[in-house]
Amino acid sequence: MRLTRFTDLALRTLMRLAVVEDDLPTTRDVAASMEVPYTHTTKVVARLQHLGLIEARRGRGGGLALTAAGRAASVGAVVRELEGAGDVVECEGTTPCPLRGACILRGALRRAQEAFFATLDPLTVNDLVATPTGPLLLGISSSRATGWAEGP
Repeated sequence: MRLTRFTDLALRTLMRLAVVEDDLPTTRDVAASMEVPYTHTTKVVARLQHLGLIEARRGRGGGLALTAAGRAASVGAVVRELEGAGDVVECEGTTPCPLRGACILRGALRRAQEAFFATLDPLTVNDLVATPTGPLLLGISSSRATGWAEGP
């Protein structure tokens, strides 16, 4: 199973926000620290905010913050939500597979996908930033937040 770029960026954004110490980073700061386009990061931030995992504060002293729900969120649940409930392979597409009515592979792939998610279920966002990852991420974030990301 391969995660979409969107889900990868969302997980990295959650991890980045989980190690914030003092000043709240802006969306632009997060994009710059992860070396990803600002426009992609704004979409991810909007979705994570909609899910209640982060909050965005405007104005002076504003920025992005991980909510308590975001900190305790199951990584498996987050990935399920962002990836959607689709099958690993498309059996019913514009050219449906002629084996779809009697295919053993489709069920096996569905079970494998669920096993993938189940492996991530016990992990929380907080777990992802435990030592050694958290301190390393904090060092990377502060050294890269110089703001080259695209956009005004």
